Amino acid sequence: MYRYKITFAYDGTNFAGFQIQPHQRTVEQTLKTIINRMAKQPNPPLHVIGSGRTDAGVHALNQVAHFDFPTYIPPASMVRALNSQLPLDVMVKQAELVDESFHARYNAHRKRYRYRVSQGEFVNPFRRNYTAHYKYPVDVATMDQAAQALVGEHDFTSFVASGSQAKSNVRTIYEARVWRDPNNDEICFDFVGNGFLYNQVRIMVALLLEIGNGQRPVSDVARVIAAKDRQEARMTAPAEGLYLVQVDYGEPTEKD
Repeated sequence: MYRYKITFAYDGTNFAGFQIQPHQRTVEQTLKTIINRMAKQPNPPLHVIGSGRTDAGVHALNQVAHFDFPTYIPPASMVRALNSQLPLDVMVKQAELVDESFHARYNAHRKRYRYRVSQGEFVNPFRRNYTAHYKYPVDVATMDQAAQALVGEHDFTSFVASGSQAKSNVRTIYEARVWRDPNNDEICFDFVGNGFLYNQVRIMVALLLEIGNGQRPVSDVARVIAAKDRQEARMTAPAEGLYLVQVDYGEPTEKD
């Protein structure tokens, strides 16, 4: 078997998330169906292992997955073969032949997410699936200041939605930044961490927006973290503003 690592983008609007779910259209199932078709339907079927899950409506610019394939196909040809059969809301950007020890989920050591918020007075019909909408005034500098309390290793129990299957809620955030994109009239929230809990980024964004709007003090981030109580964070920002931007790995050993 030959192990391939693929980097791909998708528009999450019409997917029920990445992970396979019964009777739902998912990114994982879409990839799995095509890869097994290319391999002439082996038994047992081939599996696709992603770097992590994204929820319904969440987008990815550079998601990563691996799969084992029974025959050798040059990586560039693998990209072309997959893209020729994938729907238009998924695109493979790169394929690499990697050592069998590479694992898309377990070898990932940090992920970058971006959350985009439109600040227009009304919802733009052409951006409604790709940004959240928050028309109320916010202080970006205050939100950026508040976000720094998220940096470091913390127990993020206050920022995880019910239904999480994580064994531990301790995660490390390396970078948290809030900035304004004047060209698109958007506010962007960037987070880099060693992993994120179920809905964590969306809950953090909702809390920061409340702070930016003056509904909470800057010091509330530290208080909410210390509380370890989901009810203290309250809100969850909608899925459509969230993008998986990058997944970083150590250098896998490539086969010749």
